Amino acid sequence: MKSALRTLVATLVAGLCAGGAQAADQVNIICSVQAEWCNMIGSVYARTTGTRINITMKGSGESLAQLIAEKDNPKTDIWFGGTGDPHLQAAEQGLTLEYKSPSLAQLYPWAQQQAEQAKYRTVGIYSGPLGFGYNPELLAKKKLPVPKSWADLLKPEYKGDIQVANPASSGTAYTMIATLVQLMGEDKAFEYLKVLHRNVGQYTRTGTGPIKAVARGETAVSISFVHDAPQERMAGFPVETVTPSEGTGAEIGSMSIIKGARNLEAAKKFYEWALTPAAQEMAAAAKQFQLPSNKNAKVDPNVPDFKSIRFINYDYAKYGASNERKRLIARWEKEVNSLPR
Repeated sequence: MKSALRTLVATLVAGLCAGGAQAADQVNIICSVQAEWCNMIGSVYARTTGTRINITMKGSGESLAQLIAEKDNPKTDIWFGGTGDPHLQAAEQGLTLEYKSPSLAQLYPWAQQQAEQAKYRTVGIYSGPLGFGYNPELLAKKKLPVPKSWADLLKPEYKGDIQVANPASSGTAYTMIATLVQLMGEDKAFEYLKVLHRNVGQYTRTGTGPIKAVARGETAVSISFVHDAPQERMAGFPVETVTPSEGTGAEIGSMSIIKGARNLEAAKKFYEWALTPAAQEMAAAAKQFQLPSNKNAKVDPNVPDFKSIRFINYDYAKYGASNERKRLIARWEKEVNSLPR
């Protein structure tokens, strides 16, 4: 009897301990990459570690707005993915936690630089170039040429046939504005955006919306990150990409630990896991084709060839600053989005 009682007590204690550990070992994540990737990292990490993963999917602009709103009572532990500018803004505003990963030396210089500029309150996890998506079948039907430059998008024949996201909610669209400002100078860039506005059929909420519309024949051209096209092609949709001849910018997708995270130690464990080659290679498995930040991660053939693209010297520190982002978006709202089409 005594032996059976001891066994029963031990079992109950073990169960209570396991239950307590499970309750504590969870991570709340805002995920700003595409749903397939979010779901894959969540399910694989949960299955292999036993950690409970709660994922909310939002664009990077919306994610930053949520973190600002929850500043005094954070409900998020990790912000995974999305363009790096909002991550830098979150760092500047003290919304994210300084954490210098021991894995930094394994990352490409651009990813390390992202961490250094943020005083280690964010880190680069992937990179992808900005360009144009187009539907070759729709272009042929409408007898439109493939746009190969920023200047081409202003041609009147593209009126109503271009989609781009709204920069207030999308990091992709903000990257476009920041790229044009650095490429042309601010005043000329806004004159460009005013003319482009006439040709835009719709400003979408998310950065991936336009290229999905291109793939489905809802619009002929999108301004998008070009790494979002291969997934649509694999699904059987006619979509191709090109990067502008004058030069373009690139996102540094980032990851940040939220200051005041309720599950800090579990968040750090996930953060370290997400920087490993194996975790970063899951992007391609989820049909996401950005360049991984870990130098040891295998690069899928569908990842854009960075050596063939003309990049501007994108100033991530300047255009990742909160005041600069707010100012440029406010100017876009006032001078561009208010215009009739």
